[in-house]
Amino acid sequence: MKKKLKHLFDNLCCSQCKCGFDEDSIEIKREETGLLVTHLTCRNCGKSFGVAFLGLNNIEIKNPEDMALEVQEGPEAISYDDVIDAHRFIQSLEADWQKHLPK
Repeated sequence: MKKKLKHLFDNLCCSQCKCGFDEDSIEIKREETGLLVTHLTCRNCGKSFGVAFLGLNNIEIKNPEDMALEVQEGPEAISYDDVIDAHRFIQSLEADWQKHLPK
């Protein structure tokens, strides 16, 4: 199973040391029918990328390139001012905060 999951991370690398992930980077914490709980860690520098809950059904990989995740580039990076603005907005929410959610 780890070999199959490794293909999910083939195009990605550690954000801290830029080392690629291998199948030893993936630890399966729990496995149930249709669900895997995994933990991803960089084997070079030890940075933890947290726990992921993967809902999977019978993974069959014919072409590993079909499964690889790709880094998506956004229009621009989030600035410190963006974070401060978001923080102030969240702090100012009142009891009717749900009006800001899309319907």
